[in-house]
Amino acid sequence: MKISTTKLNLFLLFKLPAAFFTGVRATYIDNKTCEVKVKHRWVNQNPFKSMFWAVQGMAAELTTGALMLMKIKASGESISMLVTNNKGHFKKKALGRITFVCQQGDVIDAVIKKAIETGEGQTIWLHAKGFDASGDEVSDFSFEWTLKMRT
Repeated sequence: MKISTTKLNLFLLFKLPAAFFTGVRATYIDNKTCEVKVKHRWVNQNPFKSMFWAVQGMAAELTTGALMLMKIKASGESISMLVTNNKGHFKKKALGRITFVCQQGDVIDAVIKKAIETGEGQTIWLHAKGFDASGDEVSDFSFEWTLKMRT
């Protein structure tokens, strides 16, 4: 089964409903890039009338996790994945539609290959940046993923 934006969004509905109901949606995925959008609405705002940081984090994590899922599936191996650390930086209020992008598909390929060759757990930091409609960066997130071959 090929991973597509439609399948990712259905996955959100059934497995991550908090992301789905706050408006997080995958809009693009290929071998190198994943894009996720979320629109500032009443349901995902903080008391300061901007998008709650955790909603931004869910959207950013989805960009990195979806790429990882797609690459693991393509490898044909049974590999577990888990976030063990994350960092977020906020540059301006998140208002309107925010687009998060991760473009590290090639880096993921190398880590999966190493995990398969060595049979040892691997870690990788993946990064996602969020931009508003005018192209200004509103936040950037980094997630440390661990990969391990299942036995």
